[in-house]
Order: sequence, then structure tokens, then C-alpha cells
Amino acid sequence: MDIPPLAGRTVAMSLGALPVSYVLNQVSAFSQPLCVVLTSALVLGLLFMVVYSLSHGEITYDPLYAVFVVFSFTSVVDLVIALQEDGYLMGLMDFYTKEGEPYLRTAHGIFICYWDGTVHYLLYLAMAGAIRKRKRYRNLGLYWLGSFAMSLLVFLPGNILGKYSSEIRPTFFLAILYMLVPCWAGMRIFNQSPAPSSYTCDMVQEEQKKSLLQRPADLTLIVYLILAAFFTVFRGLVVLDCPADACFIYIYQYEPYLRDPVAYPKLQMLMYLFYALPFYCLAAYALTFPGCSWLPDWALVFAGAIGQAQFSHMGASMHLRTPFTYRVPEDTWATFLLSNLLFALGPHLLALRCLWRPAFFLRAAPPSSPQDQGKKQQ
Repeated sequence: MDIPPLAGRTVAMSLGALPVSYVLNQVSAFSQPLCVVLTSALVLGLLFMVVYSLSHGEITYDPLYAVFVVFSFTSVVDLVIALQEDGYLMGLMDFYTKEGEPYLRTAHGIFICYWDGTVHYLLYLAMAGAIRKRKRYRNLGLYWLGSFAMSLLVFLPGNILGKYSSEIRPTFFLAILYMLVPCWAGMRIFNQSPAPSSYTCDMVQEEQKKSLLQRPADLTLIVYLILAAFFTVFRGLVVLDCPADACFIYIYQYEPYLRDPVAYPKLQMLMYLFYALPFYCLAAYALTFPGCSWLPDWALVFAGAIGQAQFSHMGASMHLRTPFTYRVPEDTWATFLLSNLLFALGPHLLALRCLWRPAFFLRAAPPSSPQDQGKKQQ
């Protein structure tokens, strides 16, 4: 297995979160919210200084290297929080979940931590290793960007609007600073040059001449996008208290979690309605008409966003921290899991299709005129 040269050092620094969490948890002074936020900022600042001193060359080459290493540390912290809240660990992050971010103890918060401690953690290690080896990581970065942004866009407003709004601590304002990271990181990742294409102009033109019936995979994806768009609109109407019988039956028999006063599920469905729905329509257009070069990049961003969102939503819908009346009834588990898994799988298949055969989305070079051909011959 090809392990990145710095993977061992990155893992070692990230695993430093375990002894740091244990030591801080034993100090009684951290029972005050202000102490928690100041200590958190101090630990992250010291960690950044350590990373900068040990890896100045990598940071000079790409400043996002420092972000990925520091965030790998916070990913381990999040995984510890999730495991502790589910009873698998004890005595590591009690001080933070009680006085720092008590909303992490919700079912939604726990699954956000699981995703960050596994998927994001692996992405950070892979992207840090890629920078160390001076290799491309643009596709991984786009997937991470969508996942990270979706997590914040639902979690932070949900903390303010839900039933935990009265328990906002100073650490919440430290979390708001995280919103600046995907903005800056997104601009740097999008500005990276994509991998060179191996398709010639003739190959691109030949692919783009094919009708939709000659591209059964694209036709299947378009059908999926249409069905997903209808499902998105339907669940949006459900959380907006549509009085239709179908909405009433669905919210009480299939996804009662949408009624949970924590506000995360409602915000998630509204995010789908206002952002996922337009993307579905634009993606169906891009699969029909050639030359939409924006789709491969945004399909990766969208796949990351939907993957994170569906993982958190599905997990929280069935977790024991969710009150029994808002959990998915056992007799509708199959319908709930099938519909939500398909909703999460489709964007990933779309992203894979764009990466596998991108010729249809490339901009074909304009045909040369007879005058230009004469000049070339001369």
C-alpha cells in the first residue's frame, strides 16, 4: 500500500487529541464556558504553531496543508465525542459537551461527529499526504468542501433556531469562524487546475453527437434526478406544514423526525428544497445538452453535501437520543432506509459518471475555417 510520507506524522499529531482531551477533562476549572472557549482557541493556536514549525515547506507550497492537519486533530476530538455520547468511551470530553457545545449531545450532533471523525478524517489524511507528495487532490477537496459546508449550514442555524437556542455558549462563536474556512478553501481548490484531459477534439465531438437514447446511463440519471426533485419538493412541503393528506401520513408514519423541535431536520429539508432542487434541474439539463463544463466539479461538491446530510439525517432519525415519538417506526424502516439511501446514492453515481467519461461535458473546440487551414498549410 502506498502510504503518503507524512501520513504517520499527521496521524500522530491528530491522535494527540486523546491525551489532550483527557488532561483537560480532569481539570475542574474547565467547568466554566469561558474557560472552555479560551482553552479551545489556545490548543488550536498551539497546534497550528507546531504544524507550521514542522512543515513550513508544505505550508509554503499550499497553505491548506495546515488546515487539513489541524482539522484532522478536531476530527479525532469529534469522534471521541460521538463514541463517548454513545457510551463507548468515558472521561474524555465531558467538559466540552456540557459547557462548550451541549447541542453535540443531540442525535444530529452525534452523527455529525461520526462523519467528521471518519470520512473527513480520512480525507484530511489523504489531502495532506497529496500535498506532501506534490500531487493533485482537487477532486477530494471538492467532495470535502461540499460535505463540510453542508454540515455547518445546517448545524449552526439549527443551534440558534432549535430547542437548544437557550444553551448557546461562547464556543458557538468560535464555531462560526469555521464558516470562513470553506469560503477560503473553496476558492483555492476551485482555482487549482483540473487534471489534463486525454480526449482529443474528435473524441469530444463524437461523444457530444450522441443522442440521449444512445447514452442509457445518462438517461437513467436524468430519470433519477426528476424523481429526486419530486421527493425534495414533497419533503419540503411536509416540513412547511402542508395540509395535504399525503404529507400528514408521511410525517407521522414514515419520517416523524421531521417534527422534532431540534430544528435540524426542518433546516435540512429546506436546504434540499432551496439548493438541491435547483441543482437537480441544472444537472438534468447538463446531461441532456453537451458542453456544460461546470457539472463535474459541482457534482463532486453536491455529492459530498448530500452524503454528509443523509448520513446525519438517517442516523438521527433512528438514534436513541431522538425521542421515541420522533423516531422512525419499526414497520416503516425498510421504506425509510430505501428511499433515503437512494437519495444519497444518486449524487455519488452522478459524480462518478462525470469523472469516468467527462468528454460530454468538455467544451469542444470550434471547427477551423478553410482560411485557417490554408494558413496552416502555408
